[in-house]
Amino acid sequence: MTRRRLAAATAFLAVVALAALAPFLLGPYLVGVALDLLMWIALAESWILLSGMTGYISLGHAVFFGTGGYVMVLAWGVLPFWLVVPLGGLVAGLLALAIGYPCLRVRGPYFVILTFGVAEFAKFVVVAIEAGLGKAGRLMFGAPSLDELYFVMLALAAAAFVIADCVRRSRFGAGLRAIREDEDAAETIGVPTTRFKILAYTLSAIIPGMVGTVMVLRSTYFEPLQVFDPLISFTIVTMAIIGGSDGAPGPLMGAVFLVSLSELLWANLPEVYMILLGALLVGFVLGAPDGIHGWIRARLARRGA
Repeated sequence: MTRRRLAAATAFLAVVALAALAPFLLGPYLVGVALDLLMWIALAESWILLSGMTGYISLGHAVFFGTGGYVMVLAWGVLPFWLVVPLGGLVAGLLALAIGYPCLRVRGPYFVILTFGVAEFAKFVVVAIEAGLGKAGRLMFGAPSLDELYFVMLALAAAAFVIADCVRRSRFGAGLRAIREDEDAAETIGVPTTRFKILAYTLSAIIPGMVGTVMVLRSTYFEPLQVFDPLISFTIVTMAIIGGSDGAPGPLMGAVFLVSLSELLWANLPEVYMILLGALLVGFVLGAPDGIHGWIRARLARRGA
């Protein structure tokens, strides 16, 4: 391991250790904010495994989040919490594997529209199932404490960051980026594009499925229109683009930036927050397509030159 990689790993472990102290140092409100931040970090880091590295922009990752939440609802009181969390990830991964091949046969805006449509279709399937069961919503009694949920989410966020970083540096990640640059050329030189895309899509669904199982217990209430909300997908995309969607640090920076902005503006000036959010997204796409992380790297490169 190079000195630079060792320093990065040490810094990462120090940040995780510091984050683990939050429940002992902060009040319930701030722990709740930190939990939400970790949720968005985990979701955004998972999203870049497919969309950031291959260029296949997905607007449907809310379906995996919602699937995990629904698995928790169905299994609550039947299976222990610690078993349902990975089960939610497994079911979400199997769903991605099942829909990956037909969805990934199209490219560009067609893929964007298709993923959004699949997520909406899944949402209304769950709505229909719940209506058939006579359920308008489900309360989750006996959920774990906020601190317990926080530590589980911290583990998921850390795992998502590590997975994104490892994939980015692997031959698999190089193949995904080759697909982004020119899929036909990548296939010509021997990259198994179909297999790589399906694997990336499946891998990008597992952590969101597990995150969904935790967050439905955080709210203690399940309502399909809420957990399959397309705004979840839009927020993930916005965080990844603003932070920089090519590597693991980018989505983390984007999540920290937007959650901080939300806490500053959302409670008192929600209209201003939404306007500013849209303006920031347009501004970063046009003026800083590499996001916050890319801008920082460029500045450091100029300073070191």
